[in-house]
Amino acid sequence: MSGTEFTKQKLWGGRFTGKTDPLMHEYNQSLSYDRRMWAQDIRGSQAYARALVGCKILTPDERDQIIAGLDAVGKEWKEDKFVIAEDDEDIHTANERRLKELIGPVAGKLHTGRSRNDQVATDMRLWMMDVVHGIETSLRGLLDVMIKRAESEVDHLMPGYTHLQRAQPIRWSHFLLSHATYFSQDLLRLRDLIPRISVLPLGSGPLAGNPFAGLDRDTIAKDLGFHSVGTNSMHSVSDRDFVAEFLMWASLAMVHMSKMAEDLIIYSSSEFGFVQLSDAYSTGSSIMPQKKNPDSLELLRGKSGRVFGQMSGFMMTLKGIPSTYNKDLQEDKEPLFDAVETVDRSLKIATGVLSTMTIFPQKMRAALTPDMLATDLAEYLVRKGIPFRETHHISGSAVRISEERKCQLTDLTLADLQGLSDKFEQDVMQVWSFDESVERRDAVGGTSRRAVLEQCERLQKVVA
Repeated sequence: MSGTEFTKQKLWGGRFTGKTDPLMHEYNQSLSYDRRMWAQDIRGSQAYARALVGCKILTPDERDQIIAGLDAVGKEWKEDKFVIAEDDEDIHTANERRLKELIGPVAGKLHTGRSRNDQVATDMRLWMMDVVHGIETSLRGLLDVMIKRAESEVDHLMPGYTHLQRAQPIRWSHFLLSHATYFSQDLLRLRDLIPRISVLPLGSGPLAGNPFAGLDRDTIAKDLGFHSVGTNSMHSVSDRDFVAEFLMWASLAMVHMSKMAEDLIIYSSSEFGFVQLSDAYSTGSSIMPQKKNPDSLELLRGKSGRVFGQMSGFMMTLKGIPSTYNKDLQEDKEPLFDAVETVDRSLKIATGVLSTMTIFPQKMRAALTPDMLATDLAEYLVRKGIPFRETHHISGSAVRISEERKCQLTDLTLADLQGLSDKFEQDVMQVWSFDESVERRDAVGGTSRRAVLEQCERLQKVVA
């Protein structure tokens, strides 16, 4: 093939006579990964063909030929029969090349007034609009499992931890809903992203706008399901804030995933024994037959770093680009595609883990120790009119006495306690109840049974 023949097959080849270095062609191409946007590229092109009739660029018959031809191209992709040519650089050139093969020269009219700059931005936004709804569905599925478990297992108590030290008794459901609350906020943030993703770039041309009278961008937006139309053509072709914002969202969501995974890894250890993963989400050791490893949770924890890396890498690409489209922006796709796939799979794996996980309430309750009621002892005196700072000191003294005697806090007698404060009466012995302790924490957001079930109701409304 001569150099002229080679370049003539490229959309941009008219002013070039030299042959493209094969390595440069490979380095420049994006079809190996942007082919996943084939359906969005076809939808965008069909909408643009309809709009070109209003500009008198296409006749209704030519429009119908192009739309039918693009349907045929889409069918080839769908049936995995699309044959990629050597010189296809990206999904846009591949589809246009195939369209011309199918319907002839009229295909050349489709690109009138359109640039790959506004075309690729449109395709990416369409693709993201599709996948964000899928991720929302996966996230809602995870939350649904967490809420249902919390409702059905609301009566089980366990230690609550700060600094990984036993702190106060809580309900297992309260712990579970603490993570569900993070994910519910992720769901709200994801929904908030959609209007900023759903902005139409098509009709912006390469940077200065479309020159043909009669192009109705509002109709194109409505045709493709966009919420709004980009109001500055230079901004529209280069804006990838929606990619950066999604990657930031994904990074935070995966941090929340990692935090939950870490807790469950700890609780699944032999030292705790609060939970056990099903075999479907565990692996064994190649040398130690007794091992059952929480690999699913460890991968969820590890992949949070992967997603954050995609975000930080893309931000470094984005920060130094001058106005309008530059080829650097081709680097938006691989981190985005990888993050989308990683987050969606992670949500599905987490849903599987939580829906099949076994809990051991008896071990959770056995881990409760009387010293965890020291705050309740201080609060008893608060109800007797003593300022909390004093009651904290008194309760601390009671803990010190029990440690010196090597006994439990509950082993102290009424006389022992009255030696610390004359406000202690016989009813102080009612403080030594884990069930009563959690029930006293009945304010909104607390760990009482009523408060926890109220949290379930609130989260169900967010999911719905």
